[in-house]
Amino acid sequence: MMAGKARIGMVDFINTAPIYEVWRQQVREPGWRVTEAVPSVLNRMIRKGELDLGFVSSLEFARNPEKYLIMPSLSISSTGAVGSVFLASRTPLSELSGRDLTFSGQSRSSSALARIVCEEFMGLHPVYRQAEVGEEPGGGEAVVVIGDEALRMADDGGFPHILDLGEVWFAHTGLPFVFALWVVRRDFVVSSPQTAREVHRALISCLAEGRENLSRISAEVAGRIPLDPGRCYRYLAGLEYDLDEEKVKGLGHFYALLAERGEIPGPVELEIWYP
Repeated sequence: MMAGKARIGMVDFINTAPIYEVWRQQVREPGWRVTEAVPSVLNRMIRKGELDLGFVSSLEFARNPEKYLIMPSLSISSTGAVGSVFLASRTPLSELSGRDLTFSGQSRSSSALARIVCEEFMGLHPVYRQAEVGEEPGGGEAVVVIGDEALRMADDGGFPHILDLGEVWFAHTGLPFVFALWVVRRDFVVSSPQTAREVHRALISCLAEGRENLSRISAEVAGRIPLDPGRCYRYLAGLEYDLDEEKVKGLGHFYALLAERGEIPGPVELEIWYP
């Protein structure tokens, strides 16, 4: 039987390679249309109903929980250093108060995390600036960069002071940080529950195979940055793609801090859809 139609959003960074490279090679459902984009674009598309399900920034769920359900066992997370979400500065980090800090236009979760790290954990108060999608944020005094852009910046030497935001979060909370969630729109679950189940099953299958073949996948995608294949393997092996109990706790703590700071309307119920 042919699967139902689904509009799927996939982050186009190499951090999704353990899932997406297998998907590209093996999933052939004609009714499943994949849109590749940076997280902030996918957030907007699924919020507006232009996508049915996909990876979104964890902040997107917190701001619009009435629109989505979380799909289980999938995330982009780290327990400690993530390797591709950096606060990078030309001056010592202790001197950032009063100086410009530019956020990447590609992700809102990382911007929110950076504000928490600066203000709550380090007692810093920079002057924040939000770059637009597609705008290079690297010309200022300090920047927050994510994904492939962060991997490139780590090697260019332009910012001698680099802080891994996942590492700082773990040091202060003892919890993983969930950068992205796989969500499904509630209206799609109502109209097409079987298709949602089939997409989820395919994603879990792709992830299992991707983990088993991480060396090959790392060699295939390393040139996009470019990275040495061994370094790419170490980077991808350090990322986590599940959504276990500790990650749910970490997500809840992040949302509680956002609510305390007035960055989201109030407490967030983490509704996970178990297909």
